[in-house]
Amino acid sequence: MNKKHFKNIINGYSNAPINQLFKPKMKLSLGQCEIEMKISKNFHHSANSLHGSIYFKMLDDAAWGASNTYIDDVFLFTYNFNIYLTKPVSSGIIISKGKVIDKKDGKIKAKSILYDSKNNEVARGDGLFMKSKYLLKDAIGFYNT
Repeated sequence: MNKKHFKNIINGYSNAPINQLFKPKMKLSLGQCEIEMKISKNFHHSANSLHGSIYFKMLDDAAWGASNTYIDDVFLFTYNFNIYLTKPVSSGIIISKGKVIDKKDGKIKAKSILYDSKNNEVARGDGLFMKSKYLLKDAIGFYNT
């Protein structure tokens, strides 16, 4: 794939309505993705720590981004994704790093690790991604380059 495709993925990701709330920053290379986000107290559960849904989002998004570097025609969807929360985090920057580990039978398998601002692992996940019928050209922001 080429840098223009990566830029389109980043534009689509950045312009997604959900990401207007979280303001994550994505970087891509072939088969790899890194996403950085600042934790807000608005992302906490009632015990003042990051809510599990944010761990999931960061892990799933990084694995999806890495997978999408191989696909330039349609939107990928998460077929399944498993997460393991290993450490609570409540402030600072979190960074999720995703990597494709296998491609076969129309599915892409990817894994990701979430780190806190001190580079400690706080969660990990892995899952499968599949092509949808939704064309990338129709996705919000993908071709605004």
